[in-house]
Amino acid sequence: MTTAVNTLDQSGGGALNASGRLPGLTGGDVLPAWLAEPRIAPAATNDRIDLKFLIGIFRRRSGLFVAVLGGSLAIGAVITALSPRIYVAHADVTLNSKTASIAPTSTNDRTPEQQAPTDAFVDTQVAQVTSTDNMNAVIDRLGLDKDPHIIAEAGHVAPRLATIETLRKHINVQRIGSTYDIGITYDSHDAAQAAAIANAFAEQFTRGALASKRDAARQTTGLISARLDQLRSQALADSAAEQNYRIAHNLLSANQGTLTEQEISSYNQDMARARAEQAEDAARLDAARHQMAGGGIGGDGVGETLASPAIAALRAQQATAAGELASLQARYGALHPDVIKARATLHAIDEQVAGETRRVISGLESKSLASNQRLASLSGSLNHSRGTLAVSNSAKTGLQDLEKRSETSNALYESYLNRYKELTAREGTEQADAEMLHPAPVPLVPDSPHVMINLILSLAIGLGLGVAAAFLAELNYSGITTGDDIEQRLGVRYLGSVPSLASVAARGTKRSPVDALIDNPRSAFAESFRSLRASIAMNTTNAKVIAITSSLPDEGKTTTSICLARSMAASGDRVLLIDCDLRRQGVSEFVADRESRPGLVEVLRGEAELDDAIAIDAATGLAILPVSPDATGAPELLTGTEMDRLLELARMRYHAVIIDTAPVLPIADARLVLGKADASVFVVRWRKTPDSALRAALRLLPGNRVQLAGVALTRVDMHKQARFGYGEDAFYQSYRRYYS
Repeated sequence: MTTAVNTLDQSGGGALNASGRLPGLTGGDVLPAWLAEPRIAPAATNDRIDLKFLIGIFRRRSGLFVAVLGGSLAIGAVITALSPRIYVAHADVTLNSKTASIAPTSTNDRTPEQQAPTDAFVDTQVAQVTSTDNMNAVIDRLGLDKDPHIIAEAGHVAPRLATIETLRKHINVQRIGSTYDIGITYDSHDAAQAAAIANAFAEQFTRGALASKRDAARQTTGLISARLDQLRSQALADSAAEQNYRIAHNLLSANQGTLTEQEISSYNQDMARARAEQAEDAARLDAARHQMAGGGIGGDGVGETLASPAIAALRAQQATAAGELASLQARYGALHPDVIKARATLHAIDEQVAGETRRVISGLESKSLASNQRLASLSGSLNHSRGTLAVSNSAKTGLQDLEKRSETSNALYESYLNRYKELTAREGTEQADAEMLHPAPVPLVPDSPHVMINLILSLAIGLGLGVAAAFLAELNYSGITTGDDIEQRLGVRYLGSVPSLASVAARGTKRSPVDALIDNPRSAFAESFRSLRASIAMNTTNAKVIAITSSLPDEGKTTTSICLARSMAASGDRVLLIDCDLRRQGVSEFVADRESRPGLVEVLRGEAELDDAIAIDAATGLAILPVSPDATGAPELLTGTEMDRLLELARMRYHAVIIDTAPVLPIADARLVLGKADASVFVVRWRKTPDSALRAALRLLPGNRVQLAGVALTRVDMHKQARFGYGEDAFYQSYRRYYS
């Protein structure tokens, strides 16, 4: 703070011109900035965002901000408390991407390669969950069409339709991401009911579908069984008709042809063999005959005889006999009896060979004759069979039709039989297309209202509204907080600030500001008046009479007047404090014996002397001129020549004269009193007095008669001011240790 001065004379004054005004100013220059040239240079423009200033806004508007935030939270809490509780149960089912083959699906018992379900299939399954059949099954299972709450929500006459509509409104089925999982959720005011319905839909989609599949399989098996009996009878009838037709038309067959065809084939083979044998026998007979004709009766040239063992034996005997004959002839001659005997023996053997050869030829003739007869017999049999075959072929047309009917009936019967066996083999092994993944538990916490979300939303709205309210309040705020507000917004000089005693005194201090000034002269409160005295001295010249005023009541004008006068008197100056507020008489109440002495009005009327009306402050020697309680008709005295003579007398007797005037706006006489003073000081209550009030008061001042020393702030809360970060008081926490 500015060092205090001891007097209000020229020792601390600033440089003034001859007229007693500030340099460069004429009589009208004491007007506010909107009426005359500003006396305070405007602050340099700063485009930088002042974060400290923004923080200060929130600090000084913290009450409004907290109130709006608390109101938003309270409204959110009330809405949350009054909102109906809605519980959401969630069940998960998963589709079977591949079905395990338990029973064979075909005769070759090969499992076909399965493809993964497509997105279209999954979407179809999602829609299937809330199908009409599933809806009706769930309703029947839980008896929902008898629940009055569910029926009443839809408002339909038909309970079933009302229940279905309510279920569709509250159930939500959707695929979980890109998986094969399906989420089923149901919301209800009843947590147990929500879980029961969600699980019922999940079970109906899984177990219910499996039961339906098994029922369908059993129904299919029954239909195929009934049809199988019909097909069996038909196949047997068609087969019997075919066999009867074969028998009736002699179309019996073995292997691949009819008996007639097989007989003809056998005849053809036999005839081929018979022809070959007949040709062979004829050739052998002709050859034997030619050999006989050329080789003699002995048959030496007949080849057929070579294979006869009898002839071979006879030829051996013949050779032996010939050898013996030749030996005997050589020994005895041709006429020897032994030679003749040997010749007769050889001749007999030759006859036997010839006879045996004739028998061979006769055998060949018999065999050739037999071959011819056999060939003729086979030819007759073949011709007969061919005639029979011609008749059979004409009957095959009807047989083929019966065969086709029989084959078709048997094939159809076999197909149904195989299908029936497959179904009976797979019966009981059916698998569900989906399985329950997570059943829905009974929700313990309601999903709506969302307490945390509502709290966060209320907090966010409260923060937003609080910030908006703080800025709007700041934009609409017309109070004065700092000296910058006074100089920049009003264009007048700032003299200093007077803190509130509670903000600078120790806790528990109950002294009045007037007493605290004397009891603790080294306090921040006392120092503020010394600083104010110095500021007045530096902004005025030869200003002995100083008027303290305000625009509105209750701005600390009287307290400032008393404390400023006592501070000046305590330093050894002769100071006179005059109470010119005839209505409030705040200074006069400071005088204990005011009722027993004359006052200002009596002195102005000439009814009393000045010395008789003055009361002396024992603590400081301050002279006080009060107003007597019963003073009447005095306003014109304050503005007349009587007041001028009183002030002239006071100038001669005192170093300084402090006048406590009435507020300018409600009391017109106060403006004239200010014109009689050497300098005027406006006090403004910190953050209470609107700047418009001060502007109005300054506008009413007679600019050519009032020298305005400046404006001082009163009742400043130093703790808040320091937190707000305003002006020189923002550093109070840094220099507060200088005060005791």
